[in-house]
Amino acid sequence: MSKQRVERVRSLLKKEVSDIIFNQFKDPRVGFVTVTDVELSADLRNAKIFVSVMGDEEEKKNTLNVLRNGTGFIRTEIGKRIRLRHTPELLFKIDNSLEYGAKINSLLEQVKKQDESGKEN
Repeated sequence: MSKQRVERVRSLLKKEVSDIIFNQFKDPRVGFVTVTDVELSADLRNAKIFVSVMGDEEEKKNTLNVLRNGTGFIRTEIGKRIRLRHTPELLFKIDNSLEYGAKINSLLEQVKKQDESGKEN
């Protein structure tokens, strides 16, 4: 399968899964979820959906469980929206890169403030 096709399907899958979770997935246990990335196998049969969830560890765990339990619904909706021979199996994973980036930024800000206060003396 061409890399361009895999990339196009990956991009479309990311957009559609995000839209389904935001607009059609009506479960109050789902927190604020952002689909950050999708890894798609070369044969288009398996997709890892990386999501970022705002909240504490308990909220992340609950949201991930709800998404995993709703995989059938999401996969059915994907099948209706994207014409593929086989709708990919979906596997949801937590993506902590946004939190990691925020932590790095705060540490850099602390170093910058310490450096500025050291120059004043």
